[in-house]
Amino acid sequence: MKPGLLIAGELPAWDLEALSERFDLHLYYAAPDAAAKQAMLAAGRETIRAIATKGEVGADAALMDALPKVEIIACYGVGYDLIDVPAAKARGIRVTNTPDVLTEEVADMAIGLMLAAARRIPHGDAWVRDGSWKSKGSFPLTTRVWGKRLGIVGLGRIGSAIARRAAAFRMPISYSSRARKGGVPAYDWYATPAEMAPHVDILMVSAAGGAATRGLVDRATIEALPEGAIFCNVSRGTVVDEAALLDALRAGRIGAAGLDVFLNEPDIDPAFLAFPNVVLQPHAASGTVETRKAMGALMRENLEAQMDGKPLPTPVDQ
Repeated sequence: MKPGLLIAGELPAWDLEALSERFDLHLYYAAPDAAAKQAMLAAGRETIRAIATKGEVGADAALMDALPKVEIIACYGVGYDLIDVPAAKARGIRVTNTPDVLTEEVADMAIGLMLAAARRIPHGDAWVRDGSWKSKGSFPLTTRVWGKRLGIVGLGRIGSAIARRAAAFRMPISYSSRARKGGVPAYDWYATPAEMAPHVDILMVSAAGGAATRGLVDRATIEALPEGAIFCNVSRGTVVDEAALLDALRAGRIGAAGLDVFLNEPDIDPAFLAFPNVVLQPHAASGTVETRKAMGALMRENLEAQMDGKPLPTPVDQ
């Protein structure tokens, strides 16, 4: 018999096809209601040995308790803040994620959001499409990106990749983290985002999600930004004080923003929709065919390694 695999979050068809060669799939995300989900868990209680989930879906202790034979929770994504890792550790369940394979893709989106927000690219597109170019004339002036001071909150894999790209724009780079990082170029370091904020023109949030970074970019940080600063977030909605960000946008203190993540997504605060100077994306920074296939392949390698008793390629530090 194939080992059972609970699919907690929707995956592309190519991943489901590949996983089905080794596992008996239980499509938990596709169950129509709570009763159907409970029935699926009950039916697979003795046969489901693994869970495949996504960063925005996670896996809590109750799910683990419902499936006592589970040995591994494999996350399709780098962020695993919604997986109860301490609960998994207490139950002897391994946790994996998919780092590195999406780093460059997310960094590309970060730079894209920065450019789109500063140069108001979506607005310019609409200016052409709706006839404004002909009826109103030249598009309003925007602001440049090259040479601006970039501050990065979280200089991990993704933050470092963003910094490498920003260097090509001749941007002075600073970062905030709990400790100065060794082995990186001579970027300016600040212990907190609030300390860094007055010294940057663009604030880029790329810190990992989770309890440790909840509200890291707080009201004090946002209010310390220079007038007209650009704000971008490719991290998690939980990292930013969203109410403070909206207040700054309403007051015009932030000149533009590019956001890929939000609190309560996809049911985001509708206030964001009212700002023409905010570029919105549906948490899709890693959303290319190439990267999603690489993520799926790495997730599958972790699952198969656990079933085969081999070392896990990318275990989460538990």
